Amino acid sequence: MSEKKRVAIVAQEMKPYLGLGELAKIARELPQNLQENKMEIRIFMPKFGSINERRHRLHEVVRLSGINIIIDEDDFPLIIKVASLPGARLQVYFLDNDDFFKRKHVYKDANDKFYKDNPERMIFFCKGVLETIRKMGWSPDIIHCHGWMTSLIPLYIKTSYKNDPLFKNAQSIYSVYPNEFEDSLGDIFNQKAKIKKVKPEDLAPFSELNNTALHKGGIFYSDAVVTGTENVAEDVATAIADVKTEKPVLDFQPTEDGYLDAYRNFYSQLLATVEE
Repeated sequence: MSEKKRVAIVAQEMKPYLGLGELAKIARELPQNLQENKMEIRIFMPKFGSINERRHRLHEVVRLSGINIIIDEDDFPLIIKVASLPGARLQVYFLDNDDFFKRKHVYKDANDKFYKDNPERMIFFCKGVLETIRKMGWSPDIIHCHGWMTSLIPLYIKTSYKNDPLFKNAQSIYSVYPNEFEDSLGDIFNQKAKIKKVKPEDLAPFSELNNTALHKGGIFYSDAVVTGTENVAEDVATAIADVKTEKPVLDFQPTEDGYLDAYRNFYSQLLATVEE
């Protein structure tokens, strides 16, 4: 990989803004390590209401805001905010919308109830990331998706954005983490997730309409898979094992010892298969 490669890190959580688990840790450490190894990085995450804008010095990027994201037949304005990642020469792009992210709780309300509009929030975020990349005019070599809220991006790259010149060489990686909810996504999920050029049959891997289904869909449509945690649901582990003969899979790497080297080597292997 002699030329500088471009990597988009897409994560639903990231230290120091949100989350304390493996996902937030990896999403924080991986992009800095990649940049230090001469890769060009963009980071994207939702601007949940629990993220303190003043403390983290977020400000709106006017040139990137103003896109309307269509979900089913409704339009939702996309606002892009940015902050500098502490201790690194990196910027994090936050996707915001008052309907979806102004609330102070993240995935569940004050009574620990799964938000009914979480499917729409996820669709807004996944489509919003790709539309923001388009508006940047930035062509990524790798789009690394971390967690269930990013699981539609590999599908959209393979369908709706398949012929977009900015994404023609993009390889998607989906990192699997533990299931976080037991609730159903609702029968209308398929209708709402069916954006332009996505056919009903394309959503078959998501048909169980639950957290496991999101992982299975991400695994099915991605070009490569990472087991981001030691503890994944049994059905998800089976889905990962089933694709090992078809696409690169990086098994779980303990985050205490050299895991970043393993991730970088995995990127190199994936990009090498594209360049052959």
